[in-house]
Amino acid sequence: MIKHKEIASKSVFVLAALAVVLMNAVAVPRNSFAADSPAHPNVVLIMADDLGYGDLSCYGSDKIKTPVLDKLASEGVRLTSFYAGCTICTPSRMALLTGAYPARAGWRGGVVGYGIKPQNGLAPGAITIAEVFKGAGYQTALIGKWHLGDTPELSPMKQGFDSTFYINKSNNQTKQLWRGDKLVADPFDNRRLTEQFTTEAIHFIEDNRKRSFFLYLPLSAPHFPAQAHPDWKGKSQNEAYGDVVEELDSRVGEILKTLSKHKLAERTIVVFLSDNGVEPGQKKWAGSDPYRGLKWSALEGGNRVPCIVRWPDKIPAAHVSDAMIAAIDLFPTLANACGIKLPEPPKGGPKLDGVNVLITLAGKTDQPHPRSNLLYWHGWGTLQAIRVGQWKLYLDQIKELPESEKGPVLIHLANDPAERTNLGDKHPDRVASMMAEAAKQLADIEANAIPLGGPPDAKTRIPERAKWLKQL
Repeated sequence: MIKHKEIASKSVFVLAALAVVLMNAVAVPRNSFAADSPAHPNVVLIMADDLGYGDLSCYGSDKIKTPVLDKLASEGVRLTSFYAGCTICTPSRMALLTGAYPARAGWRGGVVGYGIKPQNGLAPGAITIAEVFKGAGYQTALIGKWHLGDTPELSPMKQGFDSTFYINKSNNQTKQLWRGDKLVADPFDNRRLTEQFTTEAIHFIEDNRKRSFFLYLPLSAPHFPAQAHPDWKGKSQNEAYGDVVEELDSRVGEILKTLSKHKLAERTIVVFLSDNGVEPGQKKWAGSDPYRGLKWSALEGGNRVPCIVRWPDKIPAAHVSDAMIAAIDLFPTLANACGIKLPEPPKGGPKLDGVNVLITLAGKTDQPHPRSNLLYWHGWGTLQAIRVGQWKLYLDQIKELPESEKGPVLIHLANDPAERTNLGDKHPDRVASMMAEAAKQLADIEANAIPLGGPPDAKTRIPERAKWLKQL
Protein backbone atom coordinates (compact mmCIF):
# COMPACT_ATOMS: atom_id res chain seq x y z
CA MET A 1 0.00 0.00 0.00
CA ILE A 2 1.31 3.51 -0.72
CA LYS A 3 1.32 6.27 1.88
CA HIS A 4 -1.58 8.71 2.04
CA LYS A 5 0.74 11.64 1.31
CA GLU A 6 1.62 10.02 -2.00
CA ILE A 7 -1.94 10.60 -3.21
CA ALA A 8 -1.17 14.31 -3.50
CA SER A 9 1.90 13.66 -5.62
CA LYS A 10 -0.16 11.32 -7.75
CA SER A 11 -2.60 14.14 -8.43
CA VAL A 12 0.33 16.16 -9.75
CA PHE A 13 1.21 13.19 -11.93
CA VAL A 14 -2.31 13.17 -13.33
CA LEU A 15 -1.94 16.75 -14.55
CA ALA A 16 1.38 15.98 -16.18
CA ALA A 17 0.07 12.78 -17.69
CA LEU A 18 -2.93 14.56 -19.17
CA ALA A 19 -0.61 17.08 -20.78
CA VAL A 20 1.21 14.20 -22.45
CA VAL A 21 -2.12 12.77 -23.57
CA LEU A 22 -3.10 16.10 -25.10
CA MET A 23 0.12 16.37 -27.05
CA ASN A 24 -0.18 12.83 -28.35
CA ALA A 25 -3.92 12.66 -28.97
CA VAL A 26 -3.72 13.59 -32.66
CA ALA A 27 -0.71 11.42 -33.38
CA VAL A 28 -2.26 8.01 -33.80
CA PRO A 29 0.34 5.25 -34.23
CA ARG A 30 0.50 3.84 -37.75
CA ASN A 31 0.08 0.28 -36.53
CA SER A 32 -3.06 0.99 -34.49
CA PHE A 33 -6.56 0.10 -35.67
CA ALA A 34 -7.59 3.73 -35.14
CA ALA A 35 -5.15 5.00 -37.76
CA ASP A 36 -7.79 4.83 -40.50
CA SER A 37 -10.60 6.27 -38.36
CA PRO A 38 -11.62 9.90 -37.75
CA ALA A 39 -9.19 11.55 -35.35
CA HIS A 40 -11.73 12.01 -32.61
CA PRO A 41 -14.80 9.77 -32.61
CA ASN A 42 -17.40 10.52 -29.96
CA VAL A 43 -18.18 7.99 -27.22
CA VAL A 44 -21.56 7.28 -25.62
CA LEU A 45 -21.09 4.79 -22.77
CA ILE A 46 -24.46 3.64 -21.41
CA MET A 47 -24.68 1.41 -18.35
CA ALA A 48 -27.82 -0.16 -16.91
CA ASP A 49 -28.04 -1.00 -13.20
CA ASP A 50 -28.61 -4.63 -12.12
CA LEU A 51 -29.71 -5.73 -15.61
CA GLY A 52 -29.32 -9.49 -15.94
CA TYR A 53 -27.65 -11.35 -18.80
CA GLY A 54 -31.01 -12.65 -20.03
CA ASP A 55 -33.07 -9.45 -19.67
CA LEU A 56 -32.84 -8.28 -23.30
CA SER A 57 -34.69 -10.03 -26.08
CA CYS A 58 -31.46 -10.25 -28.11
CA TYR A 59 -29.99 -12.19 -25.16
CA GLY A 60 -32.93 -14.58 -24.93
CA SER A 61 -35.68 -12.86 -22.96
CA ASP A 62 -39.20 -13.86 -24.01
CA LYS A 63 -40.92 -11.61 -21.43
CA ILE A 64 -39.19 -8.29 -22.07
CA LYS A 65 -39.13 -6.68 -25.52
CA THR A 66 -36.10 -4.55 -26.35
CA PRO A 67 -36.30 -3.72 -30.07
CA VAL A 68 -33.91 -0.76 -29.86
CA LEU A 69 -31.09 -2.70 -28.23
CA ASP A 70 -31.80 -5.66 -30.52
CA LYS A 71 -31.31 -3.34 -33.50
CA LEU A 72 -28.18 -1.87 -31.95
CA ALA A 73 -26.80 -5.41 -31.68
CA SER A 74 -27.67 -6.04 -35.33
CA GLU A 75 -25.61 -2.97 -36.25
CA GLY A 76 -22.56 -3.88 -34.18
CA VAL A 77 -21.15 -6.63 -31.98
CA ARG A 78 -23.03 -8.49 -29.24
CA LEU A 79 -20.70 -9.91 -26.61
CA THR A 80 -21.66 -13.18 -24.93
CA SER A 81 -18.68 -13.52 -22.55
CA PHE A 82 -18.58 -9.97 -21.24
CA TYR A 83 -17.93 -9.36 -17.55
CA ALA A 84 -18.86 -6.35 -15.43
CA GLY A 85 -16.15 -4.67 -13.38
CA CYS A 86 -17.43 -6.40 -10.27
CA THR A 87 -20.57 -8.03 -8.96
CA ILE A 88 -21.92 -4.93 -7.12
CA CYS A 89 -22.35 -1.22 -7.93
CA THR A 90 -19.46 0.79 -6.46
CA PRO A 91 -16.52 -1.45 -7.40
CA SER A 92 -18.03 -2.11 -10.82
CA ARG A 93 -17.96 1.64 -11.49
CA MET A 94 -14.44 1.94 -10.13
CA ALA A 95 -13.30 -0.75 -12.53
CA LEU A 96 -15.08 0.76 -15.53
CA LEU A 97 -13.70 4.26 -14.97
CA THR A 98 -10.12 3.28 -14.06
CA GLY A 99 -9.56 0.16 -16.18
CA ALA A 100 -8.26 -1.61 -13.06
CA TYR A 101 -9.54 -4.23 -10.68
CA PRO A 102 -11.29 -2.24 -7.91
CA ALA A 103 -8.99 -3.63 -5.23
CA ARG A 104 -6.24 -1.52 -6.78
CA ALA A 105 -8.31 1.57 -5.93
CA GLY A 106 -8.66 0.56 -2.28
CA TRP A 107 -11.98 -1.28 -2.46
CA ARG A 108 -12.31 -3.91 0.26
CA GLY A 109 -15.97 -4.88 -0.10
CA GLY A 110 -19.40 -3.30 -0.10
CA VAL A 111 -20.76 -0.18 -1.76
CA VAL A 112 -20.84 3.47 -0.76
CA GLY A 113 -23.56 3.72 1.90
CA TYR A 114 -23.45 -0.01 2.68
CA GLY A 115 -20.05 -1.24 3.81
CA ILE A 116 -18.28 1.93 2.63
CA LYS A 117 -18.86 5.22 4.42
CA PRO A 118 -20.28 8.02 2.21
CA GLN A 119 -17.18 10.14 2.88
CA ASN A 120 -15.08 7.45 1.20
CA GLY A 121 -14.99 6.43 -2.45
CA LEU A 122 -12.88 6.56 -5.59
CA ALA A 123 -9.63 8.36 -4.73
CA PRO A 124 -8.98 11.65 -6.51
CA GLY A 125 -5.52 10.27 -7.35
CA ALA A 126 -6.96 7.49 -9.50
CA ILE A 127 -6.74 8.30 -13.21
CA THR A 128 -10.17 7.97 -14.82
CA ILE A 129 -11.22 7.53 -18.42
CA ALA A 130 -12.97 10.91 -18.17
CA GLU A 131 -9.73 12.65 -17.19
CA VAL A 132 -7.88 11.08 -20.08
CA PHE A 133 -10.57 11.99 -22.62
CA LYS A 134 -10.84 15.51 -21.20
CA GLY A 135 -7.07 15.86 -21.49
CA ALA A 136 -7.39 14.93 -25.17
CA GLY A 137 -9.78 17.82 -25.75
CA TYR A 138 -13.11 16.04 -25.30
CA GLN A 139 -16.15 17.52 -23.58
CA THR A 140 -17.07 15.03 -20.86
CA ALA A 141 -20.31 14.36 -19.01
CA LEU A 142 -21.58 12.12 -16.22
CA ILE A 143 -25.37 11.79 -16.34
CA GLY A 144 -26.97 9.16 -14.11
CA LYS A 145 -25.78 7.31 -11.02
CA TRP A 146 -22.36 8.10 -9.51
CA HIS A 147 -22.00 5.92 -6.35
CA LEU A 148 -18.29 6.64 -5.87
CA GLY A 149 -18.42 9.01 -2.89
CA ASP A 150 -20.74 11.72 -1.56
CA THR A 151 -18.38 14.52 -0.54
CA PRO A 152 -17.32 17.44 -2.78
CA GLU A 153 -13.78 16.04 -2.88
CA LEU A 154 -15.09 12.74 -4.31
CA SER A 155 -17.60 14.22 -6.73
CA PRO A 156 -17.60 13.43 -10.46
CA MET A 157 -16.51 17.01 -11.14
CA LYS A 158 -13.20 16.10 -9.46
CA GLN A 159 -12.77 13.03 -11.69
CA GLY A 160 -12.72 14.62 -15.13
CA PHE A 161 -16.38 15.33 -15.88
CA ASP A 162 -17.18 18.81 -17.23
CA SER A 163 -20.96 18.39 -17.00
CA THR A 164 -22.82 16.38 -14.35
CA PHE A 165 -26.44 15.55 -13.59
CA TYR A 166 -26.68 12.69 -11.14
CA ILE A 167 -27.78 10.86 -8.04
CA ASN A 168 -24.83 10.10 -5.78
CA LYS A 169 -25.94 6.60 -4.74
CA SER A 170 -28.51 4.01 -5.76
CA ASN A 171 -32.16 5.07 -6.07
CA ASN A 172 -33.02 3.15 -2.88
CA GLN A 173 -30.30 4.97 -0.90
CA THR A 174 -30.93 8.62 -1.76
CA LYS A 175 -33.72 10.93 -2.92
CA GLN A 176 -31.48 13.78 -4.04
CA LEU A 177 -30.74 14.77 -7.63
CA TRP A 178 -27.77 17.02 -8.39
CA ARG A 179 -26.51 19.18 -11.26
CA GLY A 180 -22.89 19.95 -10.51
CA ASP A 181 -22.80 21.00 -6.87
CA LYS A 182 -26.41 22.26 -6.93
CA LEU A 183 -29.26 20.23 -5.48
CA VAL A 184 -32.08 20.28 -8.05
CA ALA A 185 -34.60 17.83 -6.55
CA ASP A 186 -35.24 16.39 -3.09
CA PRO A 187 -37.02 14.08 -3.41
CA PHE A 188 -36.74 13.08 -7.05
CA ASP A 189 -39.47 11.04 -8.72
CA ASN A 190 -38.00 7.57 -9.18
CA ARG A 191 -40.48 6.80 -11.95
CA ARG A 192 -39.07 9.61 -14.09
CA LEU A 193 -35.32 9.33 -13.51
CA THR A 194 -34.63 7.51 -16.77
CA GLU A 195 -36.61 10.15 -18.65
CA GLN A 196 -34.73 12.98 -16.93
CA PHE A 197 -31.32 11.41 -17.52
CA THR A 198 -32.17 10.84 -21.18
CA THR A 199 -33.35 14.42 -21.68
CA GLU A 200 -30.15 15.72 -20.11
CA ALA A 201 -28.05 13.40 -22.29
CA ILE A 202 -29.78 14.64 -25.43
CA HIS A 203 -29.12 18.26 -24.44
CA PHE A 204 -25.45 17.43 -23.87
CA ILE A 205 -25.14 15.80 -27.30
CA GLU A 206 -26.86 18.68 -29.03
CA ASP A 207 -24.81 21.32 -27.19
CA ASN A 208 -21.57 19.56 -28.15
CA ARG A 209 -22.43 18.24 -31.60
CA LYS A 210 -19.66 20.29 -33.20
CA ARG A 211 -17.04 19.07 -30.73
CA SER A 212 -15.78 15.65 -29.71
CA PHE A 213 -17.55 14.39 -26.61
CA PHE A 214 -17.42 11.55 -24.10
CA LEU A 215 -20.79 10.83 -22.50
CA TYR A 216 -20.96 8.42 -19.58
CA LEU A 217 -24.63 7.58 -18.94
CA PRO A 218 -24.98 5.14 -16.00
CA LEU A 219 -28.75 4.85 -15.71
CA SER A 220 -30.30 3.92 -12.37
CA ALA A 221 -32.77 1.51 -14.03
CA PRO A 222 -33.74 -1.22 -13.41
CA HIS A 223 -32.26 -1.10 -9.87
CA PHE A 224 -34.86 -1.64 -7.16
CA PRO A 225 -37.35 -0.26 -6.45
CA ALA A 226 -38.44 -0.73 -10.07
CA GLN A 227 -41.27 1.78 -10.49
CA ALA A 228 -42.74 2.20 -13.95
CA HIS A 229 -42.97 5.56 -15.68
CA PRO A 230 -46.69 6.44 -16.14
CA ASP A 231 -46.38 6.04 -19.91
CA TRP A 232 -44.93 2.51 -19.55
CA LYS A 233 -46.90 1.20 -16.60
CA GLY A 234 -48.42 -2.17 -17.44
CA LYS A 235 -46.99 -2.20 -20.96
CA SER A 236 -44.69 -5.20 -20.56
CA GLN A 237 -45.41 -8.86 -19.81
CA ASN A 238 -43.13 -8.78 -16.77
CA GLU A 239 -44.71 -6.40 -14.23
CA ALA A 240 -42.95 -3.18 -13.17
CA TYR A 241 -39.47 -4.60 -13.79
CA GLY A 242 -40.28 -5.33 -17.40
CA ASP A 243 -41.93 -1.92 -17.79
CA VAL A 244 -38.76 -0.22 -16.55
CA VAL A 245 -36.47 -2.21 -18.86
CA GLU A 246 -38.70 -1.55 -21.87
CA GLU A 247 -38.68 2.16 -21.09
CA LEU A 248 -34.89 2.03 -20.80
CA ASP A 249 -34.76 0.43 -24.25
CA SER A 250 -36.94 3.17 -25.70
CA ARG A 251 -34.87 5.92 -24.08
CA VAL A 252 -31.70 4.49 -25.63
CA GLY A 253 -33.57 4.81 -28.90
CA GLU A 254 -34.09 8.54 -28.27
CA ILE A 255 -30.36 8.99 -27.80
CA LEU A 256 -29.58 7.05 -30.99
CA LYS A 257 -32.11 9.14 -32.92
CA THR A 258 -30.41 12.29 -31.65
CA LEU A 259 -27.06 11.05 -32.95
CA SER A 260 -28.62 10.30 -36.33
CA LYS A 261 -30.48 13.63 -36.46
CA HIS A 262 -27.21 15.54 -36.12
CA LYS A 263 -25.29 13.18 -38.44
CA LEU A 264 -23.13 11.95 -35.55
CA ALA A 265 -23.95 8.24 -35.68
CA GLU A 266 -21.17 7.37 -38.12
CA ARG A 267 -18.50 8.92 -35.92
CA THR A 268 -19.81 7.85 -32.51
CA ILE A 269 -18.92 4.68 -30.63
CA VAL A 270 -21.94 3.50 -28.63
CA VAL A 271 -21.46 0.99 -25.82
CA PHE A 272 -24.26 -0.54 -23.77
CA LEU A 273 -23.60 -2.76 -20.73
CA SER A 274 -24.82 -3.60 -17.24
CA ASP A 275 -22.94 -3.01 -14.00
CA ASN A 276 -23.55 -6.48 -12.54
CA GLY A 277 -26.03 -9.34 -12.49
CA VAL A 278 -29.52 -9.68 -11.09
CA GLU A 279 -30.41 -8.19 -7.71
CA PRO A 280 -31.61 -11.02 -5.41
CA GLY A 281 -34.85 -9.18 -4.63
CA GLN A 282 -35.65 -8.95 -8.35
CA LYS A 283 -34.94 -12.54 -9.37
CA LYS A 284 -38.67 -13.19 -9.79
CA TRP A 285 -38.64 -10.97 -12.89
CA ALA A 286 -34.99 -10.69 -13.98
CA GLY A 287 -32.86 -13.50 -15.31
CA SER A 288 -29.38 -14.66 -16.29
CA ASP A 289 -30.14 -17.98 -18.00
CA PRO A 290 -28.29 -20.20 -18.67
CA TYR A 291 -26.06 -18.95 -15.86
CA ARG A 292 -26.52 -19.30 -12.11
CA GLY A 293 -25.78 -16.70 -9.47
CA LEU A 294 -26.94 -13.21 -8.58
CA LYS A 295 -25.51 -9.82 -7.71
CA TRP A 296 -22.80 -10.10 -5.00
CA SER A 297 -21.86 -13.62 -6.20
CA ALA A 298 -18.76 -14.75 -8.12
CA LEU A 299 -20.91 -17.20 -10.08
CA GLU A 300 -21.36 -16.34 -13.75
CA GLY A 301 -24.81 -14.84 -13.24
CA GLY A 302 -23.39 -12.23 -10.89
CA ASN A 303 -20.75 -11.03 -13.33
CA ARG A 304 -21.54 -12.00 -16.92
CA VAL A 305 -23.78 -9.29 -18.37
CA PRO A 306 -25.03 -7.98 -21.72
CA CYS A 307 -22.70 -5.75 -23.71
CA ILE A 308 -23.27 -4.32 -27.18
CA VAL A 309 -20.84 -2.11 -29.10
CA ARG A 310 -21.62 -0.20 -32.30
CA TRP A 311 -19.11 1.73 -34.39
CA PRO A 312 -20.27 1.98 -38.01
CA ASP A 313 -17.75 0.83 -40.64
CA LYS A 314 -15.23 -0.15 -37.95
CA ILE A 315 -17.10 -2.92 -36.13
CA PRO A 316 -18.93 -5.34 -38.44
CA ALA A 317 -22.72 -5.46 -38.20
CA ALA A 318 -24.54 -8.45 -36.69
CA HIS A 319 -21.30 -9.74 -35.20
CA VAL A 320 -21.46 -12.01 -32.14
CA SER A 321 -18.32 -12.68 -30.12
CA ASP A 322 -17.81 -15.16 -27.29
CA ALA A 323 -14.34 -13.81 -26.52
CA MET A 324 -13.65 -13.13 -22.85
CA ILE A 325 -13.87 -9.33 -22.45
CA ALA A 326 -14.30 -7.30 -19.26
CA ALA A 327 -15.43 -3.80 -18.35
CA ILE A 328 -11.85 -2.98 -17.37
CA ASP A 329 -10.95 -3.44 -21.05
CA LEU A 330 -13.19 -0.58 -22.19
CA PHE A 331 -10.86 2.18 -20.96
CA PRO A 332 -7.82 1.14 -23.05
CA THR A 333 -9.99 0.01 -25.95
CA LEU A 334 -11.96 3.24 -26.28
CA ALA A 335 -8.83 5.34 -25.83
CA ASN A 336 -7.12 3.44 -28.63
CA ALA A 337 -10.18 3.72 -30.87
CA CYS A 338 -10.14 7.49 -30.38
CA GLY A 339 -6.41 7.85 -30.99
CA ILE A 340 -5.57 8.72 -27.39
CA LYS A 341 -2.29 7.55 -25.95
CA LEU A 342 -2.63 6.36 -22.37
CA PRO A 343 -0.32 7.82 -19.72
CA GLU A 344 2.00 5.54 -17.81
CA PRO A 345 0.77 4.80 -14.28
CA PRO A 346 2.75 6.38 -11.43
CA LYS A 347 5.39 4.31 -9.71
CA GLY A 348 3.80 2.36 -6.87
CA GLY A 349 0.29 3.36 -7.89
CA PRO A 350 -2.57 1.53 -9.60
CA LYS A 351 -1.96 0.30 -13.11
CA LEU A 352 -4.33 -0.84 -15.83
CA ASP A 353 -5.58 -4.41 -15.66
CA GLY A 354 -7.65 -3.83 -18.79
CA VAL A 355 -6.35 -4.64 -22.26
CA ASN A 356 -7.14 -3.18 -25.67
CA VAL A 357 -9.60 -5.58 -27.34
CA LEU A 358 -10.39 -3.47 -30.40
CA ILE A 359 -9.11 -6.09 -32.83
CA THR A 360 -11.58 -8.59 -31.40
CA LEU A 361 -14.51 -6.17 -31.51
CA ALA A 362 -13.61 -5.44 -35.12
CA GLY A 363 -13.68 -9.14 -35.99
CA LYS A 364 -9.95 -9.31 -36.75
CA THR A 365 -8.62 -12.87 -36.62
CA ASP A 366 -5.01 -12.36 -37.71
CA GLN A 367 -3.95 -11.65 -34.10
CA PRO A 368 -4.75 -13.53 -30.87
CA HIS A 369 -7.41 -12.17 -28.55
CA PRO A 370 -5.59 -10.02 -25.94
CA ARG A 371 -7.36 -11.28 -22.79
CA SER A 372 -6.37 -14.74 -21.56
CA ASN A 373 -7.61 -14.68 -17.95
CA LEU A 374 -9.89 -12.84 -15.54
CA LEU A 375 -10.30 -12.57 -11.77
CA TYR A 376 -13.69 -12.70 -10.02
CA TRP A 377 -14.42 -10.99 -6.70
CA HIS A 378 -17.21 -11.52 -4.19
CA GLY A 379 -19.13 -8.37 -3.23
CA TRP A 380 -17.47 -8.34 0.16
CA GLY A 381 -14.02 -8.11 -1.38
CA THR A 382 -12.72 -11.70 -1.50
CA LEU A 383 -11.01 -12.91 -4.65
CA GLN A 384 -13.00 -16.10 -5.26
CA ALA A 385 -12.26 -17.36 -8.76
CA ILE A 386 -10.12 -17.08 -11.86
CA ARG A 387 -10.99 -17.85 -15.46
CA VAL A 388 -8.34 -18.98 -17.96
CA GLY A 389 -9.72 -19.65 -21.41
CA GLN A 390 -12.88 -21.70 -20.92
CA TRP A 391 -11.75 -22.96 -17.52
CA LYS A 392 -12.91 -21.34 -14.27
CA LEU A 393 -11.42 -22.26 -10.91
CA TYR A 394 -13.11 -21.44 -7.61
CA LEU A 395 -10.52 -20.67 -4.95
CA ASP A 396 -12.96 -20.38 -2.08
CA GLN A 397 -15.80 -22.23 -0.41
CA ILE A 398 -19.01 -21.26 -2.27
CA LYS A 399 -22.40 -22.21 -0.87
CA GLU A 400 -23.81 -22.93 -4.35
CA LEU A 401 -20.94 -25.39 -4.97
CA PRO A 402 -21.01 -28.05 -2.21
CA GLU A 403 -17.78 -29.67 -3.40
CA SER A 404 -15.93 -26.41 -2.69
CA GLU A 405 -16.02 -27.39 1.00
CA LYS A 406 -13.37 -30.01 0.21
CA GLY A 407 -11.16 -28.12 -2.22
CA PRO A 408 -11.01 -25.92 -5.31
CA VAL A 409 -13.71 -26.47 -7.92
CA LEU A 410 -12.81 -26.50 -11.61
CA ILE A 411 -15.50 -25.76 -14.18
CA HIS A 412 -15.44 -25.88 -17.99
CA LEU A 413 -17.75 -23.00 -18.86
CA ALA A 414 -18.38 -23.86 -22.50
CA ASN A 415 -19.64 -27.33 -21.59
CA ASP A 416 -21.15 -26.44 -18.21
CA PRO A 417 -22.53 -22.86 -18.16
CA ALA A 418 -24.58 -23.58 -15.03
CA GLU A 419 -21.37 -24.52 -13.18
CA ARG A 420 -22.46 -27.83 -11.70
CA THR A 421 -19.69 -30.31 -12.53
CA ASN A 422 -16.34 -30.21 -10.75
CA LEU A 423 -13.53 -31.45 -12.99
CA GLY A 424 -10.73 -30.69 -10.56
CA ASP A 425 -9.79 -34.30 -9.85
CA LYS A 426 -9.31 -34.92 -13.57
CA HIS A 427 -7.05 -31.93 -14.10
CA PRO A 428 -4.83 -31.45 -11.02
CA ASP A 429 -2.06 -29.73 -12.99
CA ARG A 430 -4.51 -27.19 -14.37
CA VAL A 431 -5.85 -26.53 -10.87
CA ALA A 432 -2.33 -25.94 -9.56
CA SER A 433 -1.34 -23.60 -12.38
CA MET A 434 -4.56 -21.56 -12.10
CA MET A 435 -4.20 -21.30 -8.32
CA ALA A 436 -0.64 -20.07 -8.73
CA GLU A 437 -1.69 -17.49 -11.34
CA ALA A 438 -4.47 -16.17 -9.11
CA ALA A 439 -2.10 -15.89 -6.13
CA LYS A 440 0.49 -14.10 -8.26
CA GLN A 441 -1.99 -11.55 -9.57
CA LEU A 442 -3.51 -10.95 -6.13
CA ALA A 443 -0.07 -10.30 -4.66
CA ASP A 444 0.64 -7.75 -7.38
CA ILE A 445 -2.70 -6.02 -6.82
CA GLU A 446 -2.18 -5.80 -3.07
CA ALA A 447 1.35 -4.44 -3.55
CA ASN A 448 0.24 -1.79 -6.03
CA ALA A 449 -2.93 -0.35 -4.54
CA ILE A 450 -3.95 3.04 -3.23
CA PRO A 451 -6.33 3.75 -0.35
CA LEU A 452 -9.92 4.75 -0.93
CA GLY A 453 -10.52 8.45 -1.28
CA GLY A 454 -11.62 10.33 1.82
CA PRO A 455 -10.44 10.12 5.42
CA PRO A 456 -8.81 6.90 6.60
CA ASP A 457 -11.27 4.58 8.30
CA ALA A 458 -9.79 2.83 11.32
CA LYS A 459 -12.55 0.23 11.08
CA THR A 460 -12.01 -0.60 7.42
CA ARG A 461 -12.74 -4.28 6.98
CA ILE A 462 -10.12 -6.64 5.63
CA PRO A 463 -11.63 -9.13 3.19
CA GLU A 464 -11.41 -12.81 3.97
CA ARG A 465 -8.73 -14.67 2.03
CA ALA A 466 -10.16 -17.37 -0.23
CA LYS A 467 -10.15 -20.65 1.68
CA TRP A 468 -7.93 -22.55 -0.74
CA LEU A 469 -5.59 -19.66 -1.42
CA LYS A 470 -4.73 -19.58 2.28
CA GLN A 471 -2.84 -22.82 1.80
CA LEU A 472 -0.41 -21.38 -0.76
